Amino acid sequence: MGHIDVVSERAFDEPVLVEGFPGVGLVGKIVADHLVGTLDAELYATVHCDGLPPAAAYGADDRAVTTPVRLYAAPEDDLLVLQSDVPVSPSAAEEFADCIDGWFREEGVMPLYIAGMRRNGGGGGGGEGEGEGEGDSDGDGDAAEHPSLCGIGVGAGADLLDEIGVAEPDSAGIVSGPTGALLTHALETELPAVGLVAESDPQFPDPAAARVVLEEAVEPISGVDVDVETLDDQAERIQQAKAQLAAQLRQQDENVTQAQPLRMYQ
Repeated sequence: MGHIDVVSERAFDEPVLVEGFPGVGLVGKIVADHLVGTLDAELYATVHCDGLPPAAAYGADDRAVTTPVRLYAAPEDDLLVLQSDVPVSPSAAEEFADCIDGWFREEGVMPLYIAGMRRNGGGGGGGEGEGEGEGDSDGDGDAAEHPSLCGIGVGAGADLLDEIGVAEPDSAGIVSGPTGALLTHALETELPAVGLVAESDPQFPDPAAARVVLEEAVEPISGVDVDVETLDDQAERIQQAKAQLAAQLRQQDENVTQAQPLRMYQ
């Protein structure tokens, strides 16, 4: 049976919880890692579930060993962050939801569940925490610089999205993986929840998508100001790496094309 071990007692007043399980574009994980780092969030609880990989985690400049899935709390705000260092199965995510269900209700927690949706149409795969829908089929530069964001919700979560002006989905879709399991649990147990679906790169980490989630949803819902400048730097470095990779692939194609006629006449 899954459980959480609280390591630092805190009092909360209807806190917001941001989920950071790895998924398409690593959007949720980037958001969670960024919040923990920029807000100097403190370890609140360790998460123990039978379905989690048997792994031990440790941090930089810290000898202490901890679980790969943890809950952090912002020091001065009613904000919790679920950080994961490992891929998580839907069954493990559902077990986690079961073990904190009572605490969610008692404290009035509003969970924000984050999924990346493949920018080039969302077909195929079914990756962890992935939103599958129509997507942006052209994959142009504007979409990469400012990915679209839509919101879905259960109960009061849907009303909250209306209040902050997050768009409704413009086409039908499915959220799979651990994030989908968490949303399903919320639906089946009538637990309020917000689902955030961000258009993201299907092959590379997408800090630009994470920034959109932070600025357009996490900040207005939680009331916490988050510095996102470092995400811009990360996005620029990834774009440069992608451009270099594309150039290398083009060069390889050219080399293969030039060599093919020689093999034909041997």
